[in-house]
Amino acid sequence: MGIVNVTPDSFSDGGRFFDTTAAVAHGLQLLEEGADVLDVGGESTRPRATPVPVDEELRRVVPVVEGLAGHGRVSVDTRTEAVARAAVDAGATLINDVSASLAPVAAELGVGWVAVHMQGDPTTMQVDPHYDDVVAEVCTFLDQRAEQARADGVEEIWVDPGIGFGKTLEHNLALLGHLDDLVALGWPVLVGTSRKATFGRLLADSDGLTEPVAPDDRLAGSIASEVWAMHHGAAMVRAHDVRAAVQAARVVAA
Repeated sequence: MGIVNVTPDSFSDGGRFFDTTAAVAHGLQLLEEGADVLDVGGESTRPRATPVPVDEELRRVVPVVEGLAGHGRVSVDTRTEAVARAAVDAGATLINDVSASLAPVAAELGVGWVAVHMQGDPTTMQVDPHYDDVVAEVCTFLDQRAEQARADGVEEIWVDPGIGFGKTLEHNLALLGHLDDLVALGWPVLVGTSRKATFGRLLADSDGLTEPVAPDDRLAGSIASEVWAMHHGAAMVRAHDVRAAVQAARVVAA
């Protein structure tokens, strides 16, 4: 899954593809690099991100989905029902839902749905996140949401542990370390670790640095975690660096 952020404030590439033409060109490039799905989002869900008005999110997302839908499969990264509906009308066939609440919309529209685990919301999720047992709680939450989605009539259901969405570094590592538990539930698993802060910190530690490595310099951490996820049963990874992720996937497959 290649990431197409149509935002000015995403943590890694905010503003680079904010223009519709640039976003469509970027998406086409990711398809050439081997992406199977293009995930188009118009609202940053990074920690402490400011919510985007629905009209603005629609303005950002719909033209890009329209521009890409004829070239490959498109997902819409949103937690807003109106945006999900408009994106599907424009050609999206998968709703990547960080709110894990839009299954009824996916069922009604006959498209796929990704349930992402998030504690809190982007404005609060990194303010002292707490779990008694992060692996068990995330697995239970996602399994329940997936079962309900199936009862609602969604035919294509994915689950995503939500690395970085209301989790500390230790929570993220526990979820990755026990990814087999999530895979064992039987739902296709999507994992998104690309360029996230956890790996900025781990890479800084490996280099003896005091400040986290910048997002653009986190490729080694991204690929290492994506290969780990593939090896432990993830069916899809969500990546900024599609060419490198595809190469890694082919090596794992071999």
